[in-house]
Amino acid sequence: MNAPLKQQDRAAVASQNPETLIQGLAKNLAARAEEYDKTDRFAAENFAELKAARLLSIGVPAELGGGGASYLDLAELLRELAKHCSGTALALAMHTHPLAMTVWRWRNDKAPVEPLLKRVAAEELMFLSTGGNDWLNGSGVAEPVEGGYRIAAHKRFVSGCQAGDLLMTMARCGDEVLHAPISMRSEGITIKETWRTLGMRASGSHDVILENVFVPELAIVVRRQAGVWHPFFHLVSLVAFPLIYAVYRGVAEALRDDVVSLVRSRSRGVQNDAQLLIGQMEAALAGVTATHDRMLALADREKPGPAMTSTIMTLKQTMTGHLLDVAARAMDAAGGAAYYRTHRIERLFRDLQAARYHPLTALPQQQLAGRIALGLDADGKAAA
Repeated sequence: MNAPLKQQDRAAVASQNPETLIQGLAKNLAARAEEYDKTDRFAAENFAELKAARLLSIGVPAELGGGGASYLDLAELLRELAKHCSGTALALAMHTHPLAMTVWRWRNDKAPVEPLLKRVAAEELMFLSTGGNDWLNGSGVAEPVEGGYRIAAHKRFVSGCQAGDLLMTMARCGDEVLHAPISMRSEGITIKETWRTLGMRASGSHDVILENVFVPELAIVVRRQAGVWHPFFHLVSLVAFPLIYAVYRGVAEALRDDVVSLVRSRSRGVQNDAQLLIGQMEAALAGVTATHDRMLALADREKPGPAMTSTIMTLKQTMTGHLLDVAARAMDAAGGAAYYRTHRIERLFRDLQAARYHPLTALPQQQLAGRIALGLDADGKAAA
């Protein structure tokens, strides 16, 4: 357990802007990023430093012992971190968004989550999310037993699992999906190292296997019908995705800066075609900025619900298109040099491709937007 952080120390952390907080870690983060990418290795050293710097609990309200950072501060922290190590930032986002959701429920729903938030602050606990792979249907089987359930499941894309403490997951019990936090130290939990991917390699998004893991009845925090939209997922949509996509915004900004620096350095000068391509990249990045700023503004002040989910998901999909356009234009503007792994440009291009795969992907998002526009509910039924 980390030593308790004095109240004045917490205040000192929270009072610094995200760029300042990252500056002390930036050199080490950036220095390791290439090695993590080459070896498919999780950024374990980075997370040890993040924990030591108390950045896992920075989003816990100050009155509960945390750093008291705002939602917008958390997004900015992830954005800045991504400029130094994309995979570290993505794995941190998968802790930060369930933490932000828990804080939202404490503030807005008066949910009984205060003990959990205090534990995060006192012990610098790290959450792990499986919702991106589970989504509405859930996965795994929860078998009722005396005092709770035995869960058998295979969870994929669990970013940061080798450093995490609590698996925020779900399993099906008949037609019902049960949500619960499960300690990664529980008997029956193992990690299967499957994360050999195009990009975001440092995130360590391996599979987590649950074999006959006992979960007490009191640990169940949400019960819902499988395959049907539930208020929990409207909260996920509102709070989680603007934070996750702050990472991709930071990667796109770093890619832009690297390409501009490369083109400027060429002895033959900046040719007209390079000017045009960089101008196109700038336009795509402006689209990234505008859509993400809108997502953040909505998440910071609006309430979750079907219409808001549709708006957030539409903006997310629009932002993804702009992100991939930045990546393509960057490669064109940099030219053949960007094809070599000696340039960070190639790695950042690969890391941006992961933006395609977070739910809702294009077709489900478009169907949801169509339903809401036609006055139906999120499941396609006539709205009440």
